[in-house]
Amino acid sequence: MTTPVWGSWGVQIKKARDAMSRRAFCGFSAQHLGELIAELAPRWDARCESGRRQRRHGARRRKAGAGPKYELVFTDRALVTLVYLRTGLTHEALGVIYEVGSSTIGRAIGEIRPLLAARGFAVPDRPGIRLRTLDDVFAYGAAENITLRIDGTETPVRRPKAHSPGRRAFVSGKRKQNTIKTTTISDHQGRTLWSGAVRPGRMHDQTAVRTEGIAERFRMHQAVKAEVDDGPRSGQRVSRPGQRTPEEAEGHRQRALTQGYEWRELRRRQSSRRICVEHANAELRQWHPLRRYTGRRESHDETHLAIAALFSDRAARRATQHKPSTALVLIRPTAC
Repeated sequence: MTTPVWGSWGVQIKKARDAMSRRAFCGFSAQHLGELIAELAPRWDARCESGRRQRRHGARRRKAGAGPKYELVFTDRALVTLVYLRTGLTHEALGVIYEVGSSTIGRAIGEIRPLLAARGFAVPDRPGIRLRTLDDVFAYGAAENITLRIDGTETPVRRPKAHSPGRRAFVSGKRKQNTIKTTTISDHQGRTLWSGAVRPGRMHDQTAVRTEGIAERFRMHQAVKAEVDDGPRSGQRVSRPGQRTPEEAEGHRQRALTQGYEWRELRRRQSSRRICVEHANAELRQWHPLRRYTGRRESHDETHLAIAALFSDRAARRATQHKPSTALVLIRPTAC
C-alpha cells in the first residue's frame, strides 16, 4: 500500500487551511471567520512582541522578521484552535493534517485559547460592544430594560484520582457523577449575554448565586428583572389530613387539588418564560468539549469562556423579535 503524496509544503498548507475553514470543522461561515481572525491578529502580534521584549530585556536589536519562524502562522493556529474546540479532535490527529508534532498543536491551542476567552460576549444589535463582567451585563439589562434569564448547567469531567483532596466536591448530587457547573445569562431570545461563575458540581445553584455576587448585583440594580429557577421551594406542601368530618375532609381535598393545579400552572408559565436560556445551554453543548470535558480541569474555565464567547457572536446576529402590542389605540375621528 502506497502512501499518497501531498506535494510541496505550500500545497499541503493550502489544502489543510481550506479544509479547516469549512463550517463543518470550525463552526463559522467564511465571513465570520475572517472577522474573527482580523480581530485577534493585532492582539496576537502585541502579545508576541511583549514576550520577545521581556525575553531580550529591551528593544529590538535586529530587523523585524529575523529569527526563527513559527511552523504554523497565526491563521493556521487560530483554525487549529477553533477545530479543536468545535470537534474535539486530538492533537495528534490535527498534527497529521498539518504534518507537525502534537506538541506544536498543543502549544498553538494554549496560545490562542486565552485570546478567545478574553474577548467577552457580543451584545445584540450593538456591534463592537462586548460584555466582560457581571456589572456590564446588569448595566446593559438596566439600560435596555430587558428581563434576564439565569440558569445553571453541568459539564461532566474526568473523575479525580482516588483519595485526592477535594475529590467529593465535584460529585453532583443531581447527575451522580463528577461535573463542573457554570451559570449562563441570556435575554428573552436565548442569546448568551454572559457565562461564568464556574464551581464544582457539588455546589448548589443558590450558593453560586450568592458567592459569585449575582444576588448583590440585584440589590445594586433594582430596576433589573430576571427569571430564575427557584426549584421545589416554589411548591407549597399540603399537610396530611387528620381526624376530620367527611365534609371537612372533602373540602380539604378540593383545596389541595386547587392549590396543586395553581402551583403546576405557575411552574408551567415560569418554564415557558425560561426555556430560552435552556436552549442557550443546549446550543453550547453542541461544541464537543462541553458535552464531556476530558482535558485537565484547570483549563476547563478558559475553554468554556472561549466557546461561550464564540457562540455569543453567532447568537447576537439573530434579529431582535418584538412582541406585537395589544394596547388599544385611539382612532382619530373623521368627518362624514
